[in-house]
Amino acid sequence: MNVVYNSDSYAIVAYPTRQAFELVDKLASRSLFVQGSVAIDLRSAIDSIPDEDRDQESIDSLLDVFCAGAAKPIVLH
Repeated sequence: MNVVYNSDSYAIVAYPTRQAFELVDKLASRSLFVQGSVAIDLRSAIDSIPDEDRDQESIDSLLDVFCAGAAKPIVLH
């Protein structure tokens, strides 16, 4: 498990052995676990942001779209 991105709004945790990512929406207290083709699509989407435009705002905006409707609330037991 490796934290590969961390902002005030989001964190991305990579699970290399599972070829997966966990997206954590800190502001909405929700998360989304993706693997396989969805994880590849996420990586491609981030890589497709031009280097000069790849900043916290652009990545967070992409993660907003990626998590919309799919992320589940984080529940503490």
